[in-house]
Formats: sequence, structure tokens, C-alpha cells
Amino acid sequence: MEKHWWHKATIYQIYPKSFADANGDGIGDLKGITSKLDYLQELGITAIWLSPVYDSPMDDNGYDIANYEAIADMFGDMNDMDLLLAEANQRGIRIIMDLVVNHTSDEHAWFVEARDNPTSPERDYYIWRDEPNDLTSIFSGSAWEKDEASGQYYLHFFSKRQPDLNWENASLRQKIYDMMNFWIDKGIGGFRMDVIDMIGKVPDQGIVNNGPKLHDYIKEMNTASFGKHDLLTVGETWGATPEIAQLYSNPDSHELSMVFQFEHIGLQHKPDAAKWDFEDELDVPALKKIFNKWQTELGLGQGWNSLFWNNHDLPRVLSIWGSTGPNRVKSAKALAILLHLMRGTPYIYQGEEIGMTNYPFNNLDEIDDIESLNYAREATANGQSMGQVMDSIRMIGRDNARTPMQWDETKHAGFSSGDTTWLPVNPNYHEINVKNALADQNSIFYTYQKLVQLRQTADWLIDGDFELLDTSDKVFAYIRRTPSEAYLVVVNVSDVAQTFSFNGTYETIIISNHVVPTDLQQITLDAWDAFCVKLTK
Repeated sequence: MEKHWWHKATIYQIYPKSFADANGDGIGDLKGITSKLDYLQELGITAIWLSPVYDSPMDDNGYDIANYEAIADMFGDMNDMDLLLAEANQRGIRIIMDLVVNHTSDEHAWFVEARDNPTSPERDYYIWRDEPNDLTSIFSGSAWEKDEASGQYYLHFFSKRQPDLNWENASLRQKIYDMMNFWIDKGIGGFRMDVIDMIGKVPDQGIVNNGPKLHDYIKEMNTASFGKHDLLTVGETWGATPEIAQLYSNPDSHELSMVFQFEHIGLQHKPDAAKWDFEDELDVPALKKIFNKWQTELGLGQGWNSLFWNNHDLPRVLSIWGSTGPNRVKSAKALAILLHLMRGTPYIYQGEEIGMTNYPFNNLDEIDDIESLNYAREATANGQSMGQVMDSIRMIGRDNARTPMQWDETKHAGFSSGDTTWLPVNPNYHEINVKNALADQNSIFYTYQKLVQLRQTADWLIDGDFELLDTSDKVFAYIRRTPSEAYLVVVNVSDVAQTFSFNGTYETIIISNHVVPTDLQQITLDAWDAFCVKLTK
């Protein structure tokens, strides 16, 4: 298998509104990100995935783009973007742009022309029908919105202000590739592709994901843009299986570097229930089964995994699967060790490396997310109490990931010098912040730093096979094995002591969050104990 830089990379996701505010308006910006590059260099990450900073009316926090080749005023301007690219490159950090090409904003020039002039070429850049079918929006309600002027309906699988693009139009596709090359010429390191599995939709047949022309479009995109460069490309593919992931990420397919699969994230929700019906406890055996499947069925040379617990759309992993009490630090380290020693490219979401948690939202006045607000409106209309609604939002709502980054114990956690912030700062920032983490050599930060360094230097993390061990339910143990060496990873994924036994010895401790016993024959793992050792030959 040909090795690329992203095989040894760890990617750090930044949600720009919430990372660092340089001008005191309460909203993060590009200059704020640039000011924190030294911190990210100390963490050791290889690249930043930058959530959208393009010109946008911000109906969906920048995922509704009005101009792909301009920067939203709240974040700065193109000069600020060029400076961020230059300063990041000087530190050996690549910038991965968020590519949102399933839909645009209704303020994009293409849609404005399409709506104003039904005979224009741009009209066919979007999907129009005389009568709607029963497709529903991911943000609730019908996926069709009536355009009163023309009497037709346009498709939107997200907000009605996010009309879906018609990828069957070759002229549209070329304009998208030209835009991608605009950013590639600026020196970016690649693209994270928002809901890319939806661009092949066939609405008249009810096909939303994995349409029949999807992979043809991505191969064409590869040839017309990033395929000529050594760039990281990762697709957001909610419905992917290992077989589908191979279609995307097999090097012989000439499509993408990897995809985000979300099968493990599905364990946050009750089976066959709405997103907002969350599970009270992680099903560890199910988690083991899912990771084992992806680690073994997406084999070396056949494709590549992405590894993540958190992103801007998900709750904080410590609040839903880890511990936010006395074991917060230990559980954060355990979850990191468990994930980062598998095969794939790890992604760290901002604040994960210091153990940030969900926000204790009190009421809807503290909520910004359109998805959460739509849910609250529908749920209360259907008879749910506001208390039940807020319980779900506090556990699952997307704003949990979007509260401001906690830098220190000063006003607004050092995120902003302004009077207010666009979302409230988590009140636990006096304890949980970057300044405290950097001052404590036993903090979560330094576990992440060591895992990032290990990824860059340890070839077994790329090449080693994955073997899941048969253990008690709450113990997740596996071996990474190459022809010449083997590494044992053991994690107690619970707040309760567990027993573990292994018929073998080790010669070196690679990483741990506790004192590792010398004899592995029969050991007791305290709550959230986690370690990796190099086994004796």
C-alpha cells in the first residue's frame, strides 16, 4: 500500500464560531484561530479541519453557503484566511476545508438567479418539481418548499434556506470543481466533504443516500480537482458499511482518502427510535462488535478508517459515554487510548483534548441550533413536557459541542474579551481549561499529545492487524500485530472494577492512565483503567 502523509496524521477539528475570538464581538474568527496555532503545534496535530468559514447568512451556522470563494464577515476576510494558511504551513499544519456541495444557501447567486428567472441555466442547478412527494427534511417537516412566484417546489433536505443542488447538471459540477481548484491553488491540505453521500440522490425514487451515480460523480471530482495532489479527502457518509467505505477509499477506486462512518455513534440512540430518544448507558459489547467489524473488514490496502468520538454535530463523548464526575480525567484518557491505537486517521474535536463536557442548558433561550429548536417546537406540540425536551437537548443537542473553547479561568474562559458570547460558556471552565491542562503533566492534554506523537512514529499503528480479544462485557481489549511485534490494548469502559486475564508477558509500557501490573495473568482493572503494552516475543 502506498503511504500518504494522512496515514500518520492526527486531525484537529475547529468550529470557528467557538474557538477563539480576536476582535471581542463574542464570535470566534480566523485571527483567533491564527493566534492559537502555537498551542496546536504543541499538541502536535498534523492538520486542522476547519468547519465552514465561507460567506453565509448563517441559517445553519455556515453550512448554508452564499459564496464559496469569500469569507463570512464574522470570521474576517480572505486576507485573514491567507494569513492562517501561511502561519499554519510554517508550523507544518495543513488546513482541511469543509466542502459543502450537497446544497447552497438560498442567498447564493445561483439560487437567486434560479428563483428570479425560471428560464435561466441556473434553474437546473437545483431540483424543482410541480408537486412534492413525501420526502422529509432532516431538520423536520417536508423536504419541499413552494416557490410562490413560479408555483414549483424546490428540494431541501436541511433548512428551507438550504436548497439541494442538482448534481445531474454537468455545468454545475464543473463550477464546483473550479471552486475546489481555487482552494487547492491557495495551498490547502484537502477537503472534508459534508453529506457527500447525498449528492447522488434520486428524489423521484425516494433515494437520498448512495444513489446510482454517486461514485461516478466522486471519481469525476477526483480527476477534475484533488486527484492530482496528495491531499486528504474525507467524506461524511452516515449510511456507510465497510463494503460501501471500500468503494470510496480503496486506492484503486480513485475517489477519497477515507470516510466518516457513524455506526458506533448510532449507539447513542435507542434502536429504531428518533434521534432524541437517547440511551442511558453505552452498550460496550455492541461497540466492540462495530469497531471490530470496521477494523477487520476495511483491510489494509482496501480502504482506510477515520477514528472519532466527537464532532460539531455530536454531544461531548465524556457526557454521553464517559464520566463527568471524579473519573472525568481518567475516562477521557481511556477513551482516547481505546480509539487512537486502532488503524485509521484519528480526529480530535476542539476541547476534547482537555475533557470538555456537555453544557447544562436551562431553557431554549440558551439554544442556537436550528435542529434543537425545531425538535423542541414539534415535541412540545405533540405533548412532551419542556422538561423532557430539555433533558434530550442537554444530552444529544448539537450546541453541546459548540459552546466556546475554554482557554483559562478569566472572563468567558479567555475565549472573548467582549461583553457576551454567541453561546454561553460552560460554567465548569474554572476547572476545565487549557491553562490548567498545560500546567499539569498528568492532564488529559498530555495523553493526547503522546498519542499524536505515537501516530507519527509507530508504523504498527498503520500496518498492524487488529484482533479483538474475548473479555467480559465492559472490558475492550485488542491486539495490534505485525509479523515482527505485537501490542496489547486494554480498557475498562466503565465506572466499575473489572477482571482481565492474558496469557502472555510484556516488555514495554507504551501508554497508560494508571500503574500497569507486571503480571497480566489475572488482574483487576479499576474504573476506566487503560493501557497499551508491547508484548514479549
